[in-house]
Amino acid sequence: MGERAADIGGLVRDWRRRRNLTQHALAAQAEVSTRYLSFIETGRARPSRAMVSRLAETLAVPLGGRNQMLIAAGYAPLFGERSLDDPELKPVRHALGRILASHEPYPAFLVDRRWDIRATNRGAGLLTAAVGERALKPAPNLMRMLLHPAGLAGRIRETEQQVWSLLGRVRRRAEQTCDEQLGDLHEEILGYLEVRPELGGPPVDGEPLALHRLRAAAGAEELSFFSSVVTFAEARDATVADLSVEAFFPADEATRLALTRPRDGRADPCPVTRQVNARM
Repeated sequence: MGERAADIGGLVRDWRRRRNLTQHALAAQAEVSTRYLSFIETGRARPSRAMVSRLAETLAVPLGGRNQMLIAAGYAPLFGERSLDDPELKPVRHALGRILASHEPYPAFLVDRRWDIRATNRGAGLLTAAVGERALKPAPNLMRMLLHPAGLAGRIRETEQQVWSLLGRVRRRAEQTCDEQLGDLHEEILGYLEVRPELGGPPVDGEPLALHRLRAAAGAEELSFFSSVVTFAEARDATVADLSVEAFFPADEATRLALTRPRDGRADPCPVTRQVNARM
């Protein structure tokens, strides 16, 4: 019991420090005594399953991290962590496909918590057709496509404001999830773009992003977008909870008309298009 208790104690302590909370503050928020919390962190007490879940909820630990805490305390994981291809997630794949398809002709991307692109609709080709190969490696990633010099960075007006806004989202999520790969993505973007901190702080994660006067992939036509993020906050599966749909909307009437006019039945090319499920 001592080894397991020490493991869970270390995880609770690590997450508490990541959230910049004292033992007293966390104990007050979780409605436990500071003494008991101290015993958990030092391995002198083994928390119940309910207590582990309460502390994880208070600390806003992602579902995968909550499973790790439960296992460390000697309990079975509570949340599923299955591949999106799992047969039991077929209803989820169907719902995701409907969301993407219903947003056409406007662009939409299904991404995971690191913004790696899992699927797109056909409208996404309007934004991605001119993206160079360097912006698609090591894997198609929405933030990299938007900010890489070989991506859309050169096509976005008011670039500095947009870069800071996007970087703020990456940094905020890296801090919230303690995901090292997100931290690496943030550092990668900083490596090839210049950002001036005086432009203002990052927006709250999920705040609509305005992409003003983004030039279309074809020709000199300029389009204007803003985006909205659809998340699955009540998901009980860690894989699904990490997914979101980044949907782009026309920000003016000229853009709406440009996106809705007939295109001779041809879909815009999208180098990263992939279906959520081939039979959805």
